[in-house]
Order: sequence, then C-alpha cells, then structure tokens
Amino acid sequence: MSLRDRISAALKDAMRNKEAERLSTLRLINAAIKDKDIAARGEGNDAGVTDADILAILGRMVKQRQESARAYEEGGRLELAEKEQAEIAVIEDFLPRQLSEDEVTEAIAEAIAETGASSIRDMGKVMGTLKGKYTGQMDFGAVGPMVKDRLG
Repeated sequence: MSLRDRISAALKDAMRNKEAERLSTLRLINAAIKDKDIAARGEGNDAGVTDADILAILGRMVKQRQESARAYEEGGRLELAEKEQAEIAVIEDFLPRQLSEDEVTEAIAEAIAETGASSIRDMGKVMGTLKGKYTGQMDFGAVGPMVKDRLG
C-alpha cells in the first residue's frame, strides 16, 4: 500500500470515528500533497509525487510544527504548543522509524565509503546518498555538520 493510500485510508477512518483533530491534520497533509502534485504537473511530471516526495513533505511539516511548538512554549502559549505536538504525532504515524544516533553515525560512514568521499568537497555526494536512502529517517539539518566533521 502506497503512502498516499495509507493517508487516504486514515482520513476515512478519522471521519468515521469522528476524530476532529486527527482529521484536520490529515486534511493538511492531503492539501500539501495536492499542492506538490499540481507543481509537479506544471513541470511536466504527470505522474505526480512519489512516496519519497511525500516523506519529504511530511518531514518538513514535522519540522515546521516543532519550531512553532517551541515558539509557543517560549511565549507561554502552552495550549497552542500542545496542539502542534498533537499534529506532529499524527504526521509521524506515516514516517518511518527515526534512526538512532549510532545508526546515523554508521549510515554516514557507509555513505562516505560508498561515494569514496575524501574531502569537504565531496559533502554534496555524501548528503545526496544519505537523502536517497534515509529520507524521513534522519534530521538532515543535524546530519550535515556530522558529515562535515568526518570529511573536514
């Protein structure tokens, strides 16, 4: 079952079970996917977005909500921060399991070996390999500096 089908099935279940908060988050996910579909068609890609693209969309949505929740907490708006955290939980249902720190370190070492990277100039190749294999499973904002340290 594709990721798009899983999201649609979850949306229908949320409607049936009258889960308003889950339903609103799933609708936001669907809207983001449809926006990306429309953009892809505009670029001549009639097939629409792939599962990898959907994972990237979901990853961005989680990151946006984490930043919002942090800002709400700092501003003393705990009820809004909790809402953001609830949305993150719904979105993460569709993301693959996040890699542990040891697994991330191992993945970086494998990517460096696979690409034959030897200097900081090869960082793009390493990051491209990691993004190809581990989209949605690691925070690339945190991984970038780790790769830089290994190559630098």
